[in-house]
Amino acid sequence: MKWTEVTVSTSNEAVEAVSNILMESGASGVKIDDALDYQNLKPDRYGEIIDLATIPHITEGAKISAYYPETVFVPEIIPTIKQRVAKLAEFGLNPQPAEVSMADLSDENWATAWKKYYHPVRVTRYLTIVPSWESYQPTQPGELVLKLDPGMAFGTGTHPTTKLSLQGLETVINGGEHLIDVGTGSGILSIAAKAMGVGEVEAYDLDEVAVKSAQANLDLNPVAADIKVAANDLLKGIQTQADIIVANILAEIIIPLVPQAKANLKRGGYFITSGIIDDKFQTVLATIKTAGFQIAQHTQMGDWHSIVAYLPTEED
Repeated sequence: MKWTEVTVSTSNEAVEAVSNILMESGASGVKIDDALDYQNLKPDRYGEIIDLATIPHITEGAKISAYYPETVFVPEIIPTIKQRVAKLAEFGLNPQPAEVSMADLSDENWATAWKKYYHPVRVTRYLTIVPSWESYQPTQPGELVLKLDPGMAFGTGTHPTTKLSLQGLETVINGGEHLIDVGTGSGILSIAAKAMGVGEVEAYDLDEVAVKSAQANLDLNPVAADIKVAANDLLKGIQTQADIIVANILAEIIIPLVPQAKANLKRGGYFITSGIIDDKFQTVLATIKTAGFQIAQHTQMGDWHSIVAYLPTEED
């Protein structure tokens, strides 16, 4: 089968939104090349896993490549993609340079397009993300290995917003908790939570493509076998009383989620949010505080913020 590759050059902050636009326009998968991911491969306190000089990489911004089968007449949808990408500025996201290009691609090339870029990456002190096609052995006691196929619809799991979410989970998980993952995407947060000892996990995403992608990644990790993943609009209609709710989504979506999270959290439960760009942080923070949450932790990586809040008990 022949495929068409559509590539959008954009900013780091618009990666998730552009990916969604491409998937909603009929792409069968996307590959995300984010300069921030390559920066994360440089030596840090966890040690370097691969030599950055040995792989091709971009040095700024991001490129999202989407793959369309020959049954889709791509020239017809390009104008809509360009329009929707440009319109992201109205939602507070910078889509520039917002350049859109297309190229023919063979089935074989599409199947392997992303593999040369992705290698095992240590994302926190204890968590290492390993592509599904690579073998990897832990290098230190307590290291947890998470298998992830970045070729389904999402990136490698090393974006700052994901790393901040994972770090937040590490600070609150004691073991045996009931957790809800809102906007699960690749499913990486749900998989990591189970690996860290959470008892029950419910994972939701609005997009059916994301649900399928998450399920494929769950299937790669035996520890995640009992995770429930389904399509849902945030927490509408969900009646669960959870110990932890985590949401790595855009700030504009976090705000309407706040009252839903409060209704679905036990007293003393934790609400972890990430995906908050710098100029939206104060608005999200104020919304969370106004809802009655107390702030346990605020972390930042570049222009991205994460908040760990908790619902006070009567004794607090």
